[in-house]
Amino acid sequence: MPNSEIPSGEQALALEQISRRQGSGITAEQLLGRWRLQLLWSKGRAQPNPATAALLRGLQASLSIATRDVNPDDPSLETSELTVLNSVQLGALQLRFSGSGNLQGRRPLLEFWFDQLELRLGRQSLWSQAISRQPQPRRRPFFALIARSGATENSWLLARGRGGGLALWVLDPELEKASDA
Repeated sequence: MPNSEIPSGEQALALEQISRRQGSGITAEQLLGRWRLQLLWSKGRAQPNPATAALLRGLQASLSIATRDVNPDDPSLETSELTVLNSVQLGALQLRFSGSGNLQGRRPLLEFWFDQLELRLGRQSLWSQAISRQPQPRRRPFFALIARSGATENSWLLARGRGGGLALWVLDPELEKASDA
């Protein structure tokens, strides 16, 4: 496992090459919690895109992952579906997409799909809309999971999205405890 120090662009690309050859070995249990977006790199670039990352950090972009047991008698993560919540927030106003996901392959891919869009003010829902039209399985969004730091303090997750961008997320221990995903 990589240490908790945030990798440089060159280090991130090197970690990706290792992951492509050997897989990252990231498990569902290692994804649980609330992750804040920290850095973004455009496809093929070793230098992060500071303006876009700063905007999304200002909007408190976060990714929350929890388990939703399919069979309550078997709490094993291998038989659990993941709950995925992606959100941005400006003050008390929050826009969030929620749905499900699962891990596939040896790298692995975190494949997800959203079935709910919601606008909230604090804890109150102002508007909610079901997303009934789902993409075909081969067209679903995903994150190719590249690496995760092993430390619980200052943990980070490196992943490449379907669109080709590379993202580094940091685990927020305070948000993790308060997560309602």
